Amino acid sequence: MSAPDGSPVGAERSIGQLFASATADMSALVHDEIALAKAQLKQDVKRGATSGSAFTAAGVLLLFSLPMLNFALAYGIHTWSDWNLALCFLLSFAANVLIALVLALIGVVFAKKAKKGRGPQKVAASVKETAGVLQKAKPHPRPELPEDRVPQAIEAVARSSS
Repeated sequence: MSAPDGSPVGAERSIGQLFASATADMSALVHDEIALAKAQLKQDVKRGATSGSAFTAAGVLLLFSLPMLNFALAYGIHTWSDWNLALCFLLSFAANVLIALVLALIGVVFAKKAKKGRGPQKVAASVKETAGVLQKAKPHPRPELPEDRVPQAIEAVARSSS
């Protein structure tokens, strides 16, 4: 088993190695946060596009089908029932409005789902939380040494390497 930088676990690593490892981990964390934000934003855009498509379909259906459908349906009802022709036209219009309302409801449902998906806000909160944790992390205070004294640990390393 080894550490992320390849050194064996339990082996002492230099400050430079620790700093490089921490920098690499922070970089990976930032890249992962950005990838998460992109994925959540893409999902929200898809939901919004579906909602917009449903609203557009409802509008196009109502706009372009009304004249043709109203005439066909009204004359069909008149033929089958011998009702007044004006009443038949009203019934055909009511059928078109009912279909448009169903499509509009579908659009509202998808719009609410897109609005609930707060992907970027979740990622921003996560980034703020990470930044808050990092701001609280402080190095251990080191005792100040006089300039003429060399720390004992450095002396020991210097003696063992010579």
